[in-house]
Amino acid sequence: MTAVTDRVARADRYGLRDLLAEAAAGVGARPGRLVLTILGTVLGIASVVVTVGLAQTAAVRINQQFDAVAATQALAAPATSNGFDGQQRALGRLPWDAAERAERIAGVEAAALVSELDVGDAEISAVPVHDPSAASTARPPVLAAGPHALEALQGRIVQGRWFDEGHDTRGDRVVVLGADAARRLGVQRVDRQPSIFIGDRAYQVIGVVDGLARRTDMAGAVVLPTGTARADLGLAAPAELHLHIAVGSGGVVGQQLPVALDPNAPDSLTVQVPLPASRVQQDVQADVSTIFLALGGVALLVGGVGIANVTLLSVLERVGEIGLRRALGATRRQIAGQFVVESVVIGLLGGLLGAALGVAVVVVVSAAQTWTPVLDLRVVGLSVLAGGAIGLLAGLYPALKAASVEPIAALRGGV
Repeated sequence: MTAVTDRVARADRYGLRDLLAEAAAGVGARPGRLVLTILGTVLGIASVVVTVGLAQTAAVRINQQFDAVAATQALAAPATSNGFDGQQRALGRLPWDAAERAERIAGVEAAALVSELDVGDAEISAVPVHDPSAASTARPPVLAAGPHALEALQGRIVQGRWFDEGHDTRGDRVVVLGADAARRLGVQRVDRQPSIFIGDRAYQVIGVVDGLARRTDMAGAVVLPTGTARADLGLAAPAELHLHIAVGSGGVVGQQLPVALDPNAPDSLTVQVPLPASRVQQDVQADVSTIFLALGGVALLVGGVGIANVTLLSVLERVGEIGLRRALGATRRQIAGQFVVESVVIGLLGGLLGAALGVAVVVVVSAAQTWTPVLDLRVVGLSVLAGGAIGLLAGLYPALKAASVEPIAALRGGV
């Protein structure tokens, strides 16, 4: 009966409120040490939040870029095979009305033929007189394109205009210059109706084009209407068909386009359409995130070791206090619980500050790059709890060390 009464008295003497009060006093006793203690946890949690947040933000940005460029581009060309002499030969050919046929397919927003032209030894210049003393320069390439090539290739007009279907049908001698070609040929303004010469034929410059990311060589080229190239330069067959398609229509276009262009021999044409986001892309993103999360885990480990060291140091410094509490009736479990609670509170503080710092970094970096910040709020909450878990694990050994202190030895100055 006496033993039971003694246990009840001890329980009444040191309740949960006393435990929390003592833990709070222990945490706030040395503010400077507290800041240094939670620094490792703050950095570790912040690195994890930043890694996850920037990975999610970058993934959204990559998907936006993918949708804007790669997912809207398609290309059709004649299939080729190697002959007995090792030369590649075309198995089929694109029809001259390939663009009109392609635009009837659902999902195709614009289509245009684009072909490279062989002008032989013809000089390309902005003056009709050939100067033998002038230094020779590389000739700009000459291309033939359809009237909707600007829409199909997503370019922009710098000056003037692009040629229309009338120019193409009549075979008018007009050209559009790429921005680099215009600088090389000295054409600065098109409102003065300048002309360039391909051999002895004059072609009026009606526009300057730039921003053709899907056909970068066109920036340095001279572009003629396809009808003009057929009449003047003997273009025998179109080389490529470029298409601008709606996002998500690549599968339909890839199936229907060969049949629309050549119903009798669809296999004689090759069609390149955008593929859906593959598992490989997701795996690569996961691998990159894993690497950075591993770095964050290392920082968390360092933070946990720091909490353990400081808590153990606190136990050694407070041996007399622990002995006095044991002498007044505190149990081993209550002493251990006090130091575990202190460690958990320190870990939670580090997790909270680290999560806040990580969110701030994600927002600042996204704003600097003009991105839309994306971060799952569950990651923030789990990061705070992870800080508490780190504090719990880090405080177990010091708590056991404190619980093993004997009252008589502690009061005598030993451990």
